[in-house]
Amino acid sequence: MTARPPSPRTVSGWILSRPETLTEPEQLHLKTVRTHCPELDAVTRHVRSFAVMLTERQGERLPDWLDAVRQDDLPSLHTLAAGIDRDLAAVAAGLTLPWSSGAVEGHVNRIKMLKCQMFGRAGFALLRKRVLLAQ
Repeated sequence: MTARPPSPRTVSGWILSRPETLTEPEQLHLKTVRTHCPELDAVTRHVRSFAVMLTERQGERLPDWLDAVRQDDLPSLHTLAAGIDRDLAAVAAGLTLPWSSGAVEGHVNRIKMLKCQMFGRAGFALLRKRVLLAQ
């Protein structure tokens, strides 16, 4: 009896995980999958390369990464590359600069949640009061 192949979700999890966090059997399974599927091998290389750029703030490597992605026949990554090209300067800055808009995005998300909770209940005055008091 042959072993059941891993699910796409499982393989995606292996690809998106830091290699050092995978158990030995997981690393072996991923190696087997990558050996049998050249497309998944290429995706794994590109995803891990992008992760290094992201975690080590190496935005200057982005144009080379985009060129490497375009050289492989991977339509989903081509779509990602096209999206990055639309605002290349902003993506490169996000991968390079130490600043983050995470705190601002968190506040915007909180305000939207408050507004959603109050939908149809009252006007701007009450929403303003809740936002100011919720801090």
